[in-house]
Amino acid sequence: MNKSSYYDLIRFPMLTEKTMEAKESYNQYAFAVDRQANKVEIKKAVETLFKVKVQSVRTLNVRGKEKRVGRNIGRRSDWKKAIVTLEPEQKIEFFEGM
Repeated sequence: MNKSSYYDLIRFPMLTEKTMEAKESYNQYAFAVDRQANKVEIKKAVETLFKVKVQSVRTLNVRGKEKRVGRNIGRRSDWKKAIVTLEPEQKIEFFEGM
């Protein structure tokens, strides 16, 4: 894989209170990733893009919710979340200003 496909693999970082607490307590970072990505590809992408050593990757598929506006019912898309644990003393500089 080339570097541009790594950018397509990792969609965006998850910046919530829960993920910020996990970052401080357990050195874990959460990302929304492509639904077809596997753990090995996610690990390579994070290590290449952020220049860190990854200890482990956990993934989960998030089902989209049904939403209703008036009498119209729609559905949000399903997506995949990756929780990446870094080696001790490693950190991603992008998240440090948050």
